[in-house]
Amino acid sequence: MNIDSVKNGIVIDHIKPGKGMEIYEKLNLKELECSVAIITNAKSKKMGKKDIIKIDKNIEVSMEMVGFIDSKATINIVKEDKLIEKYHAKLPSNIVNVANCQNPRCITSLEKELDQIFELTDEENEIYRCKYCEMSIK
Repeated sequence: MNIDSVKNGIVIDHIKPGKGMEIYEKLNLKELECSVAIITNAKSKKMGKKDIIKIDKNIEVSMEMVGFIDSKATINIVKEDKLIEKYHAKLPSNIVNVANCQNPRCITSLEKELDQIFELTDEENEIYRCKYCEMSIK
């Protein structure tokens, strides 16, 4: 399989297999009018398999969102076929409006205008808890 390289744009690399589509959806990449390639189960020396997303345009990418979905992913900024910047995603200490609380008794289920805020409570297991009701998500 041959996927063109990105001349000017972003490559999100080292994504856990199966997480590429989730990142694609959460970042609303389907709304872009440029080419976006999602490569799943690509061979990787380090990981065995990985997903990759290639975006043929420089856009703002939510590091918080990528870090929440896969804290081991990398975000590469490419200009004129050269890697200009490389960022390593990391677990954010809290996330706002990235996930929804699943507790039907949570205040956010009733008060729709409230932000969905989760705080990282267990970094090793990547567990977040709702700020309002303490329901956990992973």
